Amino acid sequence: MDSNLVVRALGALAHESRLAVFRALVVAGPDGMAAGEIAQQVGLAPSSLSFHLKDLSHAELVTARQEGRYVFYTANFAAMSSLIGFLTENCCAGAPCEVGKPSNCCGDSA
Repeated sequence: MDSNLVVRALGALAHESRLAVFRALVVAGPDGMAAGEIAQQVGLAPSSLSFHLKDLSHAELVTARQEGRYVFYTANFAAMSSLIGFLTENCCAGAPCEVGKPSNCCGDSA
């Protein structure tokens, strides 16, 4: 994973509201959630949510799709797994440790 993308992803997640939005989308799974539902669930005004989703999207942690008049957002599980892998690839100073490969989340092939 490109270190610039890692920095953007970690920066995006380093805010309480964006972290809450991302976690809500992870729980929602591959179907994602409509923007209004996200705003209601995490308690954000639509304008604030839009700002935070833009940041998460720029970090490639979420994707958006239009369905009729609604925009649905989905966590980018491949990017999440890559980030976790990047952060743990050299753990334990090369010694065997308890951190394994990230699981195959939501049926994605990784």
